[in-house]
Amino acid sequence: MTEPLATHQFESGGVDAALEFLKRTRFELRMLRKVRVFRDCLQVFDINGDLFQIDGVGYPDEQIVPLLNNINTAFKPERIHDPTDDEYKEFKTGRRYPWAADRVM
Repeated sequence: MTEPLATHQFESGGVDAALEFLKRTRFELRMLRKVRVFRDCLQVFDINGDLFQIDGVGYPDEQIVPLLNNINTAFKPERIHDPTDDEYKEFKTGRRYPWAADRVM
C-alpha cells in the first residue's frame, strides 16, 4: 500500500476541521474513486491510487456519516455502523442525485 499524500488527526467533535481537510486536500487528487473505512481511520483514493487519510474516526463512529456524504460515497447510513469481520469496508465514490429529486411532484 502507498503512503498517504496527506493525513489529518481527527479529534472528538472535530467534524468541521475534518470537512475542511477534505475540502482542501480533495483538489490535490484526481477524480475520487473509492473509500476504505477502517475501525479507526478513513482512506480516500483517486483513480491513480493516490490517497489521503483521516486517523481517529472509523465506521463505528457517528461522525463518519457527514464525512462520507461530503465526498459523495455510495453507502447506506443506517448500515455503516454494523460490525464486520473484514479489515475495512470499501465503498465507491461519485454518487449522483437524479435531476429534480428535491422537487415535490
